[in-house]
Amino acid sequence: MYDAGLAARLDEIMAGMLDMEVTRMFGGYGFLMNGHMCVGVWNDVLIIRIGGEGWAAIEDQPHVRPMDLTGRVMKGWAMIEAEGVSEDADLQRYVDMAIMFCAALPHKPGK
Repeated sequence: MYDAGLAARLDEIMAGMLDMEVTRMFGGYGFLMNGHMCVGVWNDVLIIRIGGEGWAAIEDQPHVRPMDLTGRVMKGWAMIEAEGVSEDADLQRYVDMAIMFCAALPHKPGK
């Protein structure tokens, strides 16, 4: 299950963005951008795809940890605990990082 309140806040941010597609997978909720997973909610945690440079920019911030859902860290991804996105400005900043990273990725064929 995922935090419906955090998902609703993401819906508000993503409203009207043509390159975004809502997806539900692994018991979570998220957005694909050009066929690539960009941001999501897993339990009460925000998941963002930001690449290696993005990770290096935020790895020492409070409430931020590497993405690890299976016991194996996914490089270039981050998990932000609920406390780290309780303010709308913080949520927007993390989402913007993910959008900027994913916008530079090539479109997946068929997406």
